Amino acid sequence: MREEEKKPTSTIRRILKQRWALSAIYIASAAIILAAAFLLQNSFDDSAKDGKEESAETGKNYGEPSVEVNSNLETIKMPVADADKTVIKKQFYDVNADEKAQEEALVFYNNRYEQNKGIDIAMEDGKSFDVKASLSGNVTKVQDDALLGNLVEVEHEDGVVTRYQSVKDIKVAVGDKVKQGQAIATAGKSQINEEAGVHVHFEIRKDNIALNPLDFVDKQASAIQSATETEGSELEDSANKEETPAVEGSEADKEETPAVEESETGTEEAPAVDETDESTDLESGTDEEGSVPGEDTTEESDSLKDSLNQSN
Repeated sequence: MREEEKKPTSTIRRILKQRWALSAIYIASAAIILAAAFLLQNSFDDSAKDGKEESAETGKNYGEPSVEVNSNLETIKMPVADADKTVIKKQFYDVNADEKAQEEALVFYNNRYEQNKGIDIAMEDGKSFDVKASLSGNVTKVQDDALLGNLVEVEHEDGVVTRYQSVKDIKVAVGDKVKQGQAIATAGKSQINEEAGVHVHFEIRKDNIALNPLDFVDKQASAIQSATETEGSELEDSANKEETPAVEGSEADKEETPAVEESETGTEEAPAVDETDESTDLESGTDEEGSVPGEDTTEESDSLKDSLNQSN
């Protein structure tokens, strides 16, 4: 039994004692390692190909215009580099403001008063300055207009448009994409508001309705949408409240009891009926009274006849 147990070990020892044994072991182990590395590399190549295919699919629309999906998250800024050094030459005309503020927000031109649809911004020193984009967007209008002092419009999401008037040296064209803070023109002058001097007329519009820019400066662009929605609901509520008096008036018209009372008094004109009754009574009375004098005259005539006969 001991000899049989020693045979395997002795065989292994004999093999290991050979000069080529160690080299063969190294070669075999190296082959195993290389095979494992090759398999891992193939698996990495397959994952890289899948990633390239996905990136190729996502890059198919590379040439198409990009959409500013985060423009509503931008904070609305004044169209100047340093707002602390500016002054407002003309405020926005607010229908809810007092009379004095409304008068100051009127623009007089050609013997006519116009409501100011935006704010007129100028530097304290009266010098010219670069007009910056208040929000990122697409340039939709560039117009030369001596009366307004030239015009640039930038369109944003949800029907919001920013307008820059009284500008010169316009640096953008229709179709350009501008980023917030990008210089789009230089402040200039306009004929419609010469008193403002060198300035920029800045407007914010939602669905072509002018809004007060100062109400939304330093707020997110999404605040414009929420503000217009609440304002629209308030207008609907006020309109509904104004309709209720008309309904009450119709009910009041229905409840006009005085007209009914007049008709009732007209139908119950007892004096008219009494007058007819009295007239019949009077007629009958006169007939009776008339008959009495008639009877008296006949009796008197009979007595006269008797006296005459006696005298004869």
